[in-house]
Parts: sequence; C-alpha cells; structure tokens
Amino acid sequence: MKIIVLGAGKVGKALTQQLSDEDYDYDVVVIDLHAEKVESIINQYDVLGVVGDGATYDILMEAGVDDTDIIIAVTQSDELNILACLMAKKMGAKNSIARVRNPEYLKQRSFMRDQLGLSMIINPELEAANEIRRLLLFPSAFKVDTFVGGKIELAEFRLKENAKLIGVPLNRLDKVSKTNVLICAVRRKDEVLIPDGNFVLEQGDRIHVMGQHRDLVRFCQNINLFEQKTKRIIIVGGGRIAYYLARQLNEHGIQVKIIENNPKRCLDLSIMLPNATIIESDGSDEEVLIEEGIDSVDAFVALTGLDEENIVISLYAKQMKAKKTVAKVTRTNFTNVLDQLDIDSVISPKNIIATHILRYVRAKNNKDDDSSVKTLHHLFNDDVDAMEFVVTPQTCFLNKKVSEVKLKNNILIAAISRERGFVVPKGDTEIRLKDHIVIITTDRKICSLNDLVRR
Repeated sequence: MKIIVLGAGKVGKALTQQLSDEDYDYDVVVIDLHAEKVESIINQYDVLGVVGDGATYDILMEAGVDDTDIIIAVTQSDELNILACLMAKKMGAKNSIARVRNPEYLKQRSFMRDQLGLSMIINPELEAANEIRRLLLFPSAFKVDTFVGGKIELAEFRLKENAKLIGVPLNRLDKVSKTNVLICAVRRKDEVLIPDGNFVLEQGDRIHVMGQHRDLVRFCQNINLFEQKTKRIIIVGGGRIAYYLARQLNEHGIQVKIIENNPKRCLDLSIMLPNATIIESDGSDEEVLIEEGIDSVDAFVALTGLDEENIVISLYAKQMKAKKTVAKVTRTNFTNVLDQLDIDSVISPKNIIATHILRYVRAKNNKDDDSSVKTLHHLFNDDVDAMEFVVTPQTCFLNKKVSEVKLKNNILIAAISRERGFVVPKGDTEIRLKDHIVIITTDRKICSLNDLVRR
C-alpha cells in the first residue's frame, strides 16, 4: 500500500513513526516545504521524502500521487490540507484524509465528505477534548477508550494500597468485584502482560478493565477505587482544546473556569462559552491559582502551549489536593518518566490523531472487508493494541465456541457485544454473526478476525 503524508510536523512525524512500526510493507512518502524536516524523518524512518508545496501539481506528481492508495494531509493550514486532498483525488489518489482544525470548517464536514470526496476529516483538538471529557466524567480512571459506539469502555486504573484486588488471582475477579468486567492487560513496572486466570494482582499494577460503563462504575465502588463525580474544573490555557472541552463539560452541568493570559482570546471565549467563567491571567502563577480556588476543584487540566509548564502546574495542582489532573504533552519522548510523576493522565493530541488514521489505514489494507478493524486504541505507550471487529459470514470461526478457536499467541478475546447486551467471553461462549468482538493483542499484523487464528 502506498501512502503520502503531507506535512512533517508533530502529527506527520508521529503518524510516520506509527506506520513504520506496523508489520506491513507500507510505501510511505513524506512531503514538506522544509528540507530539514524531510531530511530528519527520512533519516529516522524507512520512508521517502519530497521537499516542496504539497498542494502543487508537480510536487504531487513527484511523490507519485497517481498510484497512491491514501494521501494524509496534516499541515498547519486547513485550507492547504483540503486543497491538497482535492487535487490528489483528481490526480488518481484513491482515498484522502485532511486535518481540519477550524470549528467553522468542521460544521461543513458532511459536505466536504459527500460532495468534495474527502474520505476522512479529523480534528486533533476536538478528539483530544473528547478523550479528556471521558476522563473527567470517569474520575477514577487514568484513560478511557470506547468501542461499539460507546457501548463498551476500556478503562485504565492503578491499584492503590487499599484496593481489594491486591493479592487476588483473576479467576476470582467476579467474586471479589461482583461485576461483569474483565481485566485484559496489566503493566507491572516495565513489563506489559496479557494475563490469564492464574495471574495475581499486586499494588501499583496498572490495569485495563473492559466492561459497560455501569459495571465499571460498580467495579470501582466495590474494590475501593471510586471517586466522587466531577463538578468543578479549572482549565489553564484557552486554546481550541479548552474551547471544545468546556463546551462539552457545560452540557453535562459541570462548572468550568478557564485561565488564559491573552486578552483577545479571553474576549472570544467569553462570547463562545457564555456558561463558563473566563479569567484573564497567568495560569502558571501560584498566587493566581490559589486565588481561583485550585485547592477546592475536582479536576485540573493544563492545556498551555508549553509541555514543561503543563507538567509543572499539574504537579502543583496535585500537591494542592486537586482530585484529578490532566496535562497536555506534545513531546512524548519521555513517556516512561511521565509515568513516574504524580499526574493522573497525560494527553497527546498528535498520538490520538495518528491512532485514528492508523485504524483507517488498516481497514484499507484489508480491502475494506466488512471484518476490517472498526476501532483501534493503543495501550501502555503503544505496546498493546485493543481492536474492535464485526463477525461476518466470512469469519472462519463463526458459530464456534471460544474454546474451539485456536488463537495465535498473545491474543485475548476481551469482550463481545451483541443485540441483547455485553458478554465477557468464556470457553463455552459461541461466536455469532454480527457480534462485535474486542480483542487485546501485542501482534501488529492483525487486520481482520481471520488473522487471529493460528494456521
């Protein structure tokens, strides 16, 4: 499969890295105006590079757009991304993905897809806001991913010293937690494991738990992980993520206070967000944070343009007893170090977008078969994948029991969603037509359900 990535910035680089890490033979060409960015990427990854304006005929032809399967435009300019995708489609590219960040353009998303022929339109700030919203509405969790249109959730927790699961083997999980959930991945120090029923949990383990929302809430209550509902939030930084996030939280009746130091942006936010409180001040100033009540908020979200500032003020908020802290971090080179800090959740918009695009690429790699991956989430810094598929007549283990399916190593069938509800799969669970199946795996070659089976 041939892929053109237009834009060698943060998102383009993250995407190129993920495509290079895939166990597929992707032919990737990166286009950017800046020669040093192109040179840096081709030196790091096994890709080709073209220097120039990706919205011009000559540069697109030089990149081989006429036989390209997917062009992904992720430059800083919405207009350039849209124009490049339109030109590429006319010149022979089969599919096109454009990063569009302007809220006004997003209102025309359906028109751009249906009438202009863009295959996918994606907004990093909106997707980041969606992820933060899920975290804030589920305060016990460090990360929340959804499947089957939100019917199934995969939440990450850390086992604290008072958690009732410490020392408990997983085959007794239902008796201790008294809920219909499954622990499907565990990180213990630097080791990532897909556990079996004999696995015994320890204090400090980071666990991923699969289930329906109501069961996950009950799970937290029953094992002493539950935290009170979020009611008051402070956001430092008034950019696009803050706007999308505040708008969503206001709809849930949550009080939002945004601290932003740019006067014009404060005025704009006050008009766009009449139900939020906008403070024109320096959110990194300790006195300002104290004055605005940091010691009494349920959650604190740091969304400034500086990673270091977000990390430091999030640590300060935690010290001031904020129940939940979320920091936006663009550079994720030091992810393992961040895991050691007392910050509840770290959000990287570029990685969120790269994962969304990668799911689309995997589906196209499988020739758009109905059994292609529907949802894809990376766990534990990309060491594990959680993937959703739909059972079709072509699925080789249709109508078989789970115990009869000869799965490859390091693959776990974690959940099944069907018309009558959610199923934690057991050995005698039968795979039925149209079932939505969520699997956990470390295998990067999984594109369809039939790839799960050992030949």
